[in-house]
Amino acid sequence: MENGSVTTPFGRRSVALALVRRQIAAAETGRAASADKWKVFRDASEARELLGLQDRSLAVLNALLSFYPDNELRRDAQLVVFPSNAQLTLRAHGIAGATLRRHLALLVEAGLILRRDSANGKRYARKDRAGAIESAFGFDISPLLWRAEELAGMAQQVVADRFALRRAKEALTICRRDIRKLITAAIEEGATGNWTFIEECFAELLDRIPRAPKTAEIVSILRDMELLRSEIINLLEMQVKSSNYSTNDAHSERHIQNSNPESISESEASVEKELAEKSQQTLDRQTMQVFPLDLVLKACPEIGSYGPLGIINNWRDLMSAAIVVRSMLGISPRAYQDACRMMGPENAAVTMACILQRSGHIKSAGAYLRDLSIKAGRGEFSLGPALMALLRANGGAGHTASASLVRRL
Repeated sequence: MENGSVTTPFGRRSVALALVRRQIAAAETGRAASADKWKVFRDASEARELLGLQDRSLAVLNALLSFYPDNELRRDAQLVVFPSNAQLTLRAHGIAGATLRRHLALLVEAGLILRRDSANGKRYARKDRAGAIESAFGFDISPLLWRAEELAGMAQQVVADRFALRRAKEALTICRRDIRKLITAAIEEGATGNWTFIEECFAELLDRIPRAPKTAEIVSILRDMELLRSEIINLLEMQVKSSNYSTNDAHSERHIQNSNPESISESEASVEKELAEKSQQTLDRQTMQVFPLDLVLKACPEIGSYGPLGIINNWRDLMSAAIVVRSMLGISPRAYQDACRMMGPENAAVTMACILQRSGHIKSAGAYLRDLSIKAGRGEFSLGPALMALLRANGGAGHTASASLVRRL
């Protein structure tokens, strides 16, 4: 048989240019001199989804390969098999005739086999006087040879994608477990925070997980879930640090009370002087002033709904709400930590409340907060004008006294 010839299908089946291209490519088997047919079959089976094939299609391909006598596909060999439909049905585990024809068409469309039809559509081989096959009509399996390397690459990609999906699912499972247990522990132990809101965010993320997820979907959900876990951990860490700070203050107070009263009296003036000097150093380095909480809430009422149980009663509630808002506005933990260091935790929380109040006018909340932190570090930023502007924007006579208080401060 002349492998370089282009043939058209028998009967009413039409020919397409794609079929012609596949036949021409099948003649160019120089890419691989030989290939193990069962290895190629395993690669095609691994890549069946990429090829658009089903399990039945692979059963038919397996049956076709079983009619090729050698295990090795060679470019100099006769690569046309010519079984009858009855023989194919038998080796394909009793597949129905209509189903057989449909999957043969799928194999041709996938470019794994070619039809070599005779004049009358029959499948047979013509032999020479020596008994060697001179020409054959049936199914040409030479595409499996010239696509052997391509199929191997497709199979490797499928395996890599499956491994990546499994790893992503494992990471998502661990992250889900961490968040669920952290929220439960925080609620049971009475940790400060809007845990109802956080749990709602967690539930929304769980609802996004499809029944049959793809790797990209899992990675996207995992990224958001890891961010939520980071927010929860940061919130708990801030509370631990706040608790340690309170404990250290109480310890220092007990230490002073247990000291010699006469020594305190004698050194009272020097202690006051030292505290005044430290206070002045702090003001030189950080000139921002902490404003009354009720004034902040009047200027920035929107922050109130993010406090524990939807209300803010103290500075700790405001700082907890600021962490939730920071996550909602897409501000990185590092940017907020820098703001706390430059402004102090109370003023950083107030700044977050101001940013939330004006979020519709701020293009990038993270960049805006970083700019304010830099200005605060240089002593060029004060919250007073911002609070006054927000009080005026809220309007009403009730805010006049508050605005006057801001100006005095």
